[in-house]
Amino acid sequence: MRKVIVIGCGYVGLPAALLLAKAGHQVVGVDINTELVSNINKGKIHIEDEKLQSILNEPSVRKNFVATNKPDYGDVFIIAVPTPIDRRRKVSDLSYVMNAIESILPFLRKGNLVIVESTIPPLTCRERIKPLLEKTGLNVGNELFLAHCPERVLPGNIHDEIIKNDRIIGGINEKSNAMAKEIYETFVEGKLLITDDVTAEFCKLMENTYRDVNIALANEFSLIAESVGVDIYKAIEMANKHPRVKIHTPGIGVGGHCIPIDPWFIAEIAPDKANLIRQARIINDNMPRYVASKIRKILSKIKNPKIVLLGRSYKPNVADERESPAIEIYEILKTDGYNVESYDPLITGYKYDSLMNVAKGSDCLIFLVNHNIMMKEFEENREKILSQMRNKLILMF
Repeated sequence: MRKVIVIGCGYVGLPAALLLAKAGHQVVGVDINTELVSNINKGKIHIEDEKLQSILNEPSVRKNFVATNKPDYGDVFIIAVPTPIDRRRKVSDLSYVMNAIESILPFLRKGNLVIVESTIPPLTCRERIKPLLEKTGLNVGNELFLAHCPERVLPGNIHDEIIKNDRIIGGINEKSNAMAKEIYETFVEGKLLITDDVTAEFCKLMENTYRDVNIALANEFSLIAESVGVDIYKAIEMANKHPRVKIHTPGIGVGGHCIPIDPWFIAEIAPDKANLIRQARIINDNMPRYVASKIRKILSKIKNPKIVLLGRSYKPNVADERESPAIEIYEILKTDGYNVESYDPLITGYKYDSLMNVAKGSDCLIFLVNHNIMMKEFEENREKILSQMRNKLILMF
């Protein structure tokens, strides 16, 4: 068993740290958020996942795992910090990753393995991380080892996905691959797919770009269908009866920390070739503005309408607001001067006691994110809820 230092205790780093500790490794979780570190050491996690909380409650895990604000010496260092996007230039912001690497340099010794789980553009390991690591005086590939092993987790089902999903291991050489494989096989039940670092970097981006492009196609179909008077949902249902067609469901945009961001990392390294990828991003990025304009049009004949938006997370049944198009729609309408309120039964600060109460005196109830708990309450109390409204407009996206 190894001593593993995990840099970043968020949605990716903390689950990995807990499962490594459960597997018997001595694990140190490092995060700059002092409150988060304190809560973890008290036995409380910030991720809504009962299975992960249960793991932290196990005596052996509490013994093997500690959270702190500073790195330590170890055998394996896992970088699991965010990689945001530069909003203006639409390129990756690698500052978190590079700062994380900088933070471990004083603790690296001969024979250590550095694993980058953070999503990064192709060639980042070779052209940015490797030279930085070699500031230690250790030769990467002979004395210090490096691999990119991108995360594959889904908020709402993190525990099962991190264990059961196949994982890509992309080392800079065979020794790096062998060392990384030895770590992941202690808790991953899925296949471990061995490749090189650049391929691993590219695969992660391809996975999320594939989804983004297909969502953009569904959203574009939806825009065109509306212009010719076609019910897009019925049309998609019939089109999907074709044995080789599976059109996605259109929506209000694309959220989460991966799909709206990762395609830009491909466009960043190949701006002259990523034409379809870039156009898909533009389509999906424009959906919140389109939805807001549709709402404005529907309410154009109502003076000073009171609007109630339901759902703030980026997708149904999770309390994750990262890159949420629902929040962008709220902000657009608010900026336009509308009397608009936003609620979400899963998100602290935006919860409500009943839909009946939030609908009282409103002109339009708009379901942006269809949480099961919210839809169930609406279906069971539809008439009572409508009776509380001034204009009984219901919109569902």
